[in-house]
Amino acid sequence: MEISLQNQVAVVTGASSGIGSGIAKSLASAGATVVVNHSSERSLDEAKAVLKEIKDAGGKGITYQCDVSKEDQVVKMFQDVISTLGTVDILINNAGIQKDAKFTEMTIDQWNAVIGVNLTGQFLCAREAIKEFIRRGIDTSRSVACGKIIHISSVHEVIPWAGHANYAASKGAIRMLMQSLAQEYGADKIRINSICPGAIQTPINTNAWNTPEALNSLLTLIPYNRIGQPEDIGNLAVFLASDLSDYITGASIFIDGGMTTFESFSTGG
Repeated sequence: MEISLQNQVAVVTGASSGIGSGIAKSLASAGATVVVNHSSERSLDEAKAVLKEIKDAGGKGITYQCDVSKEDQVVKMFQDVISTLGTVDILINNAGIQKDAKFTEMTIDQWNAVIGVNLTGQFLCAREAIKEFIRRGIDTSRSVACGKIIHISSVHEVIPWAGHANYAASKGAIRMLMQSLAQEYGADKIRINSICPGAIQTPINTNAWNTPEALNSLLTLIPYNRIGQPEDIGNLAVFLASDLSDYITGASIFIDGGMTTFESFSTGG
């Protein structure tokens, strides 16, 4: 069964690398026009490279620089995208960072940076997307839903992570944000879900897989015995953005090779 997102516009935050780039390319391959968001001039070349891959494969899209933790920039991004592309049908709330530290050594700047991008950024983008969904209303030539938001969370919305308290706290909060929005806007036919990746091979976690020793250690946590790839997340995002998943809202969907089954307990813990 082929999934089509033709005539739909998707904003993917943090799409210049990693999971975001995988999602952007998957959505474009399903026919969506994709906004490849990146945070700064430093990531512009990466964003352009992602867009080139999309266009070389026959897809459509644009790049857009916006720091999602800044309200004025988020508001302007949505205004500009709507002005340029007509509307927004799909939001992938993906942008995220890590600033790791032992808790007693964690600075307020490290805490605020992670909460600002990972949580406040998702709030701001979701708010602007929902405003546009409601303004436009349902257009059944595009989708039976009024709009779709997919929050990119993590297995760490349920698995504590020592040394990463700011990151884990942001992901746990995303779960409640997502469920609250799904509850509040379900009657408007706006579907809101979370994807919760486990170990995915991206630049943010290079140290976890870039040597045989590190990879073997990581695989002891994953029953399926492989590390995930960005396209794994992209495939799930396409499904959740499509009408095939129209009765799914308010759900955290874990895509982790079984990590949340706690592999260490297979031998007694």
